[in-house]
Amino acid sequence: MRHHRDIIKAKPIRAGETESMDDFTKKRIMKIMDQYTQNAIPEHVKSQIRISYKIRGKHVTLIEERQGYKSDQWVQMPVAQFRLDEKEWKIYWQDSKGKWHFIDDIEPNEDFETQLKIVDEGHNGMFWG
Repeated sequence: MRHHRDIIKAKPIRAGETESMDDFTKKRIMKIMDQYTQNAIPEHVKSQIRISYKIRGKHVTLIEERQGYKSDQWVQMPVAQFRLDEKEWKIYWQDSKGKWHFIDDIEPNEDFETQLKIVDEGHNGMFWG
């Protein structure tokens, strides 16, 4: 017998919103990110550093990977996360506890590539090194 306390409330979905991006948007983002990650690292350091990404729902996480110290394992460090919210991309940074925070001095933008460029350029040293 189920009790009312066992029922988990789902997060309400606003009108026109889905839990993941539509196929067209996802394929477009994958094409942009595939090209970006292939060209982000100079050829002479590709054996030491890689850039990758993950898409989950409406979130695109940009990841820097480095070879572990005295190890064959690659260590992943999230650089930034792009979140599609009401047709605009917002940029988030991750703290040392793994919690994501909205960067309020970067204006949300409908153009994903504009947001990626801001992260790529570093935004006052916030994302790289």
